[in-house]
Amino acid sequence: MLVIPAIDLEGGRSRIVSWPGAAAGTGAPTDRPDRIVVGFVGAGASLVHLVDFDGARTGSPANLDAVGAIASRTAVPLQLAGGVDSAEAIQLAFAAGATRVVLTTAIADRPDDLRACLAIAGDWLAVGLDPRPERLAAFPWRRSSPPTVESLVGELVGAGVGRLVLAHGGNDPDLAQVRSLVETYHAEILVAGGVHDLDGLRRVRDTGASGLILGEALLSGAIEFPAAVEAAA
Repeated sequence: MLVIPAIDLEGGRSRIVSWPGAAAGTGAPTDRPDRIVVGFVGAGASLVHLVDFDGARTGSPANLDAVGAIASRTAVPLQLAGGVDSAEAIQLAFAAGATRVVLTTAIADRPDDLRACLAIAGDWLAVGLDPRPERLAAFPWRRSSPPTVESLVGELVGAGVGRLVLAHGGNDPDLAQVRSLVETYHAEILVAGGVHDLDGLRRVRDTGASGLILGEALLSGAIEFPAAVEAAA
């Protein structure tokens, strides 16, 4: 399973100060996204997940300068979420240096836009979902009744989406559900957050998930990246 460091971008900075050596009193804190990514890549990260926090609020990319600064200092793929729910926004993200994009759940109700996004991003496109039943029920769907996560994933995979990002709002992921989705659908399943220690990481690994996206746990030093990579193997 791939361990993917995540950084929330706000006003060009990381919303969470990174200090991986905090527990040992080593290293120095920084909120510079480019420096944080260089550190993770130096430790072996092969993919970095970026969340345009401002873009998620406004609906269009807002931290592309920060994405560009990161891309100029590293050669690993950058996966951008937040404000990239249109073909035009994806083009801007790719021009800035992102190599993958994550669309929001809302794209499932906009099939024409999804097709346009797939035409631009292809295999480098993912859709983010909060699979918790109560969250799916509360989502403002344009359809007559809310879908189940299984039917929604089947719908998206049938439309050509090959990668899903399951976010649980910081709560523990439903491991049985993750395992079922992995076994049922021909898609790459990434789990975002909800893991606070190495035991939790191993439990996600054992579901067969392709990757685990970790933000605060890595940035704070609660989980050291090399140890996470070892536990995910």
